[in-house]
Amino acid sequence: MPHTYLFALTDGGGTVPPELGAARRLVERGHRVTVLVEDSMLPEASATGARVVRWEHGPNRPDRDPAHDPFRDWERTSPLAQARLMGDRAIAGPAPGHARDVAAAIDDDRPDLVVSSIFAFGAMMAAESRGIPFDVLMPNVYVPPTPGATPVGMGLVPARGPLGRARDAAMRRMTVVGLDRYTLERLNALRAELGVGPIAHSWEQVHRARRHLVMTSPAFDLPATLPPAARYVGPVLDDPSWADDDDWSPPPGDAPLVLVAMSSTFQDHVGVLQRVVDGLATLPVRGLVTTGPAVSPAAVRGTPDVTVVASAPHGRAMREAAAVVTHGGHGTLLKALAADLPAVVVPHGRDQADNAVRVTLRGAAVRLPRTASSARFADAVRRVLDDPSYARSARALGAAIRRDAEHSTLVAELEELDGAGRA
Repeated sequence: MPHTYLFALTDGGGTVPPELGAARRLVERGHRVTVLVEDSMLPEASATGARVVRWEHGPNRPDRDPAHDPFRDWERTSPLAQARLMGDRAIAGPAPGHARDVAAAIDDDRPDLVVSSIFAFGAMMAAESRGIPFDVLMPNVYVPPTPGATPVGMGLVPARGPLGRARDAAMRRMTVVGLDRYTLERLNALRAELGVGPIAHSWEQVHRARRHLVMTSPAFDLPATLPPAARYVGPVLDDPSWADDDDWSPPPGDAPLVLVAMSSTFQDHVGVLQRVVDGLATLPVRGLVTTGPAVSPAAVRGTPDVTVVASAPHGRAMREAAAVVTHGGHGTLLKALAADLPAVVVPHGRDQADNAVRVTLRGAAVRLPRTASSARFADAVRRVLDDPSYARSARALGAAIRRDAEHSTLVAELEELDGAGRA
């Protein structure tokens, strides 16, 4: 039976293709889907076939220019500074506008289910205030602090022994208290305006969801006992629409192809890209650097053997490649592994250090700091190409990722509504 869905989505760069992929899959199943998106997402949202509505009162970034980036990882000076930045620009600051737009959309369309990006707290509150169930999309590893789980955001390896468990408990408390400091009062003020009761901690808003849809493979994530609402539904490996190029062909030659794919949002990474190019130029490889929408290809100097372009279809390019150099964004990294490719991971911020831990622990990648020299980048690429253990580990992890993507339960979870059209 067709249902009506309202997606309330924010532009998280690499989160956009999988979240819009969920909407597109529901449209293909015959459901009625509306997506609320920022202007920067309009072309990709239109390609889903859903009804597209732009945010009117929530933050509405027109593009992925660094001036409009809400996280500005390159300016982070401490975990508390990052918590404040997230509170002001991603969670509590945008919440009133998100709540206003989602409440209006609910009143207009009465959806059966609201589906929200993880930091669109105002959208969740609006659904709660209108008595509509909501699900939260997590197109990465499981984010909310959970007892027994390795805390995210700091690139920690799994704890061992009593001291390690004590470390994790302390880190979880720190992340909860830090976020509450900059968000809780404002979130509860908004909840009062909407006629719903207060929450004890900011993350409680997410835990009021019907389901947390974790769009990754459990083989990639670290072992943890997640709350009952959490579901691993498998990754969505769609390329963004801006990377679709029917005329694309790999650079000429027979040398191994190394794909360099950094963030689709600006993370002050032009210098990193240039050092990677300079390192690849010293190796007997072909390099393909895709800068994405946030960086002009003209900002990075290519060489005869290293091509710099705005975009390429990563799914097709990875079938030709022998290795990937990436910032460690979840989408790029899982697509590389699904193509059986070992990686050199250069985390810049956000969830990237956590992703680097997950792939290096499995022996499928080498991690370097973003300050690494060209020579170190060359050595790391040579290492993953010459040592067959990296490719073997990537194939083993990639097989699990492909299986979970092929047998994704995402749509089934979203469609699991009762006969009256309510979750």
